[in-house]
Amino acid sequence: MTAHDDPFEEMLTELARRREEFRDLRHVPKDFVDRLKRLGLYRVSTPRRFGGEPMPPADFLRRVERISAVDGSTGWVASFGCALVYLGSLPLDTQARLYADGPDVVLAGGLFPVQEATPTRHGFLLNGRWKFASGCVAADILVVGIPGDDSTSGKPRGALVPPERLRVVRDWDVVGMQATGSFDLVAEDVEVAREWTFIRGGAPVIDEPLYRYPAITYSAQALAVVSAGVARAALDLAEGTGAGRAGITGAPKLADRAYYRAGIAEAEAALRSARAYFYEATGEAWQAITDGGAVSDEQNAHLRLSAAHLARVGAEVVAKVVSLSGTAAIHRAHPLPALLGDVMVVQEHAFLSPAMYDAAGAVLMGRPPTVPAFR
Repeated sequence: MTAHDDPFEEMLTELARRREEFRDLRHVPKDFVDRLKRLGLYRVSTPRRFGGEPMPPADFLRRVERISAVDGSTGWVASFGCALVYLGSLPLDTQARLYADGPDVVLAGGLFPVQEATPTRHGFLLNGRWKFASGCVAADILVVGIPGDDSTSGKPRGALVPPERLRVVRDWDVVGMQATGSFDLVAEDVEVAREWTFIRGGAPVIDEPLYRYPAITYSAQALAVVSAGVARAALDLAEGTGAGRAGITGAPKLADRAYYRAGIAEAEAALRSARAYFYEATGEAWQAITDGGAVSDEQNAHLRLSAAHLARVGAEVVAKVVSLSGTAAIHRAHPLPALLGDVMVVQEHAFLSPAMYDAAGAVLMGRPPTVPAFR
């Protein structure tokens, strides 16, 4: 099969052609999300009992990484293909209704800030505004965060709402990840039945291997790997067309300067090392599940640590490429400023913050994690 016959490669070609369009729109449009659907990216975490085709985490993460190397925003939106594992604690009858029209379901939403919900006879009455609902414009179902109670052990709930019942406020105006469509969601007297709510991080009622993989951790990994894709794009640029540019002062081409060669080589080694740790930890955790066991607290700590580390290294790599590239990188039309903006956003996510180093270190030393929702 040639690249022209491979639907995934054809999608990447179209993405390269349209990524500026997506940035102008400030979101990935529905027609392109539908294309990702046809490639199966939104059924990889649908339970097999409902027609899904669950994919080992590393396989899905590599696909997200490749998309991100073409456009970080689209990689970010595609990463939510793993988000259906969040819904494993929904009642089975509710899940059957959710997947009644097929396994390809796009979930998006804003869990924070958690907004108060008034209990009703059948569920909860929602009023509030939630931030960072990435991909909400093309979603099939939206989720918003509401408080937990005694029955949730203090964990917040997610309430599932059809898109037409929420108002989208298109206020996404940022320097990085410009096309993620991370708009605000507003609910005004929206009632949600209790059976359409779930405990974030709650025990799944689905007994399938992927649903034994820690859900919050998987989401963190899917976001972190976007950083690897963006960093890969920056290095490819530096080692290809960027390496042949001569300075306006008559100085040697970048590829003929020792500091440039050494700096890019160092960045290459750093990215590859962080990726190796990331995928090694992913493979070990998945092997524990396929062997009939469970992901241990130590394995989960390595998953969270390697994800946070990959996000940090990805940002450092792109920043290093920019610093080595001279005045060419200061122009708006140059690809590096957009890559730098994208990769800086990834490491700012709460799932990937510097606090994850402390939390992972605590677990590795036999202590409880120092942040909530660590697995």
